[in-house]
Amino acid sequence: MPAGLAKASLRAGGHNPIRMAKSQTRFFCQSCGAESPKWAGQCAACGEWNTLVEAPGEPPSSGRRSSRAGGYAGTTALKPLNEVEQDAMARTPTGLTELDRVLGGGLVAGSVNLLGGDPGIGKSTLLLQLLCAIHATQPSMYVTGEESLSQVSMRAGRLGAGDTTLPLLADTQVEAILDQAQRLKPRVMVIDSIQTMWTDALDSAPGSVSQVRESAARLVRFAKQTGTTVFLVGHVTKEGAIGGPRVLEHMVDTVLYFESDQGSRYRLIRAVKNRFGAVNELGIFAMTETGLKPVSNPSAIFLTRDTQPVPGSAVLVTREGTRPLLVECQALVDNSHLSNPRRVAVGLDGQRVAMLLAVLHRHCGIAMADQDVFVNIVGGVRVTETAADLAVLLAALSSFRDRPVPHDWVVFGEVGLSGEIRPVPGGEDRIREAAKHGFKRAIVPAANRPRAGAVDGIEVVGVRRLSEALDAL
Repeated sequence: MPAGLAKASLRAGGHNPIRMAKSQTRFFCQSCGAESPKWAGQCAACGEWNTLVEAPGEPPSSGRRSSRAGGYAGTTALKPLNEVEQDAMARTPTGLTELDRVLGGGLVAGSVNLLGGDPGIGKSTLLLQLLCAIHATQPSMYVTGEESLSQVSMRAGRLGAGDTTLPLLADTQVEAILDQAQRLKPRVMVIDSIQTMWTDALDSAPGSVSQVRESAARLVRFAKQTGTTVFLVGHVTKEGAIGGPRVLEHMVDTVLYFESDQGSRYRLIRAVKNRFGAVNELGIFAMTETGLKPVSNPSAIFLTRDTQPVPGSAVLVTREGTRPLLVECQALVDNSHLSNPRRVAVGLDGQRVAMLLAVLHRHCGIAMADQDVFVNIVGGVRVTETAADLAVLLAALSSFRDRPVPHDWVVFGEVGLSGEIRPVPGGEDRIREAAKHGFKRAIVPAANRPRAGAVDGIEVVGVRRLSEALDAL
């Protein structure tokens, strides 16, 4: 178009086709989902590097028109807060006690749950097992975008649920899936996986930032307006985060992560976000030939110890969500031949371990500056709370002095920089868990010591300073 004609067209209220062509390309951040008109090495919104990817732009009306055409557009009427009915949040048990625990008690109508984990860890197996168990009472629907229907049927046969009348759908287009769901009206629906879904409102490829975000938005809108419980399976990146835009985790109600050590038969499912329950809740499953089985007594798994006391071992009572859990903390202290002795922590924060060793030197006069210190939490559990401080120091001191901690003792407590022992949440529940497993003595913060007679079968020693804990040993 000649320049004069283009200017005349703009003055007359028209559009410049050259500018329209340029505006059709946008860039999205794969970390936070922020939009940018041009590529840059660093995202201006979240500060991450090399996360901007190109995605074709779309007219702003296309998404709105398509969503209303689906027949599930919501109302926009305003309503005062005091006139909104406060309905009791009913929960539906799944039949898998550990999954119920992580979800906060069961399934919530209209909730959207995102389940992520490494390939082959058991995400599809768990959700297929869930739907087969509840389909008789809760009409369900399983949508697969990665496998054929025969592959899903083979998995159900291995789980012993091959004769279940669960509806299956192998499709990846969101509009077609929602049309089927509106006819079937399921109460629970699984989408495996969200990275394979696409919508015809966008021209980008499935798995792109724009497709994942728009597909998830439509599924969330459908769940909220129909009361359907939706499970989204999400792939994870090499860093362990769920693939796609970071905004995906903000759109859903619950984010669950499936974890496992390589070669282990146990699977840990952890809630990192839950609008209907406690976060950091932990569920434990065992992978068997017939599917995932809930582990009712996880403390017994992590306490497979030597029959005789050995130096460098101490049992602590950690807490995952609302559950107290007994785990073994091991430490190995050995002479270092390096100018900078190593500090290695597995399952713990390495910087906090170094800080605790400095507190031990400053307030108890025990120096390990020329020693290599290795600390490990047995069983692949990662302890993030400060209640493990006292157990770490006692295990390290036990290895350093070559004197074992008694086999029937348990410890927990936070250690401050001034050498004080601070209380931790749920102290009485932790002591009860230790007494249930046969421990006879507990070294705990003085503020966590229960009243007389509150816990039977275990002697509780309350300490206020780190030196008092060492004297108690």
